[in-house]
Amino acid sequence: MQAPKKIFSGLMLLPLFLSVACVVFTVMMAGYVLWFYQGGYQEETAGDVYDRYYIMITQEGKSAFWQSVYSGACERALEENVYVDWLGSDQMQGYSVEEQMEIAIASGVDGIIVTAGENETLRELIDRAAESGIPVVTLYGDSTQSARCSFVGVGSYNLGREYGRQALKIMRERLTGVTDRPIKVTLLVNSYANSLDQNIIYSGIQEAIEQERGDAAIEVSLQSVDDTNAFSVEESVRDIFLGENVPDILICLNELNTTCAYQAVVDYNKVGSVSILGQYTSDTILNAIDRNVIYATVNIDTPQMGGFCIDALQEYHELGYTSQYFTADISLITKENVDAYLHREEPESDE
Repeated sequence: MQAPKKIFSGLMLLPLFLSVACVVFTVMMAGYVLWFYQGGYQEETAGDVYDRYYIMITQEGKSAFWQSVYSGACERALEENVYVDWLGSDQMQGYSVEEQMEIAIASGVDGIIVTAGENETLRELIDRAAESGIPVVTLYGDSTQSARCSFVGVGSYNLGREYGRQALKIMRERLTGVTDRPIKVTLLVNSYANSLDQNIIYSGIQEAIEQERGDAAIEVSLQSVDDTNAFSVEESVRDIFLGENVPDILICLNELNTTCAYQAVVDYNKVGSVSILGQYTSDTILNAIDRNVIYATVNIDTPQMGGFCIDALQEYHELGYTSQYFTADISLITKENVDAYLHREEPESDE
C-alpha cells in the first residue's frame, strides 16, 4: 500500500528536478559557448599573451553606442596588455544579463563590466563575483547596494538640468503660441535601466524648469518604455503618438529611444509640433538634427567611458581598491554645431 504514495511523491518532485536540470544544462551550454568564443579569440591572437581577461556585458545588443564604449575599452585594454571580450555577439543574444553574469563567474574571468540596475538578482550575482575574487565595474546603470568596485557613468543630475534648460529653450523658440494649455514635457524611461539614475535625471529636469520657467505652465511627466526588444520599444513610442496627450517635448535617454522617437515624428507627421531631445550621435540622429527633426542630442564620451572601465579594474587589481565613481564627459549637439560632427569619423567633445 505504500508504493503508490512513493510514486506520487516522486512525481511531485519531478518538476523541481527538471527545473534544476534545465538550469544546469543552460549554464553548461552557455559555458561551452563562452569557451568556444574564447577559443576563437585565442586562434585570432595566436602568439599574444595577455595579463588579464575581462568580460563586458550589456543589456542591449551591438548598438552604435555600445560599440563605441567597447572600442574605447579595447583601446585602453591593449595599452595595459589586457584582453576584453564583449558578450554582445550573436552567440550570446539569447541570454539575459543575469545569465551572462553566471557564465562569466563560472568561467573565472579576471574582471566583469556590466550594465546593472537595482534588482536583487543582479546584486546577488555581483556580490557572488566579488566573493569569488572577480572585481565588477557597473557601467551606465549602477547597483548601489552591491559589492561592485566602481561605477562608470554620467553625472545624472547635471544631465537632467541640461535637458531641462534645452526644454525651456524649445519652449521659448517654438512654443510661444501655446497659451491655452500647459506645455507637456515627457521623459522616456526604460524598465530595465537603473531607476535611481533615471529619477535623478528627472529631478534635474524638474528643478531646471522650475527655476527658469517664469509664469509659463509646464507639465513634466514620465513615460515607461517596454524595453524587451527593439520592436517593443518602437511600439511603446508609437503608442505615445497614437494617444490623446502627445507631448510637445520628448526627452530620450538612449540611442534606440531617440531613433524610434525620430521615426515616429516623421511617420505621424509631427515634425515641428513635437520636439525631440535625444542622446548619442549615430548617423541617423545627427542627420535628423541637421534636418531640424531632432532639436538636440547629448553626446556622451563613450570611448572615455569604456577606457574608465579598464582603468577601474586595473587599479583594483594593482592596489586592491579604486575610485567609487568615474564620470564621463558630455557635450550638446544642436543645429549650430552638428555640421562639425557630420564631417568627422568619430565625434569628439566640445572642449
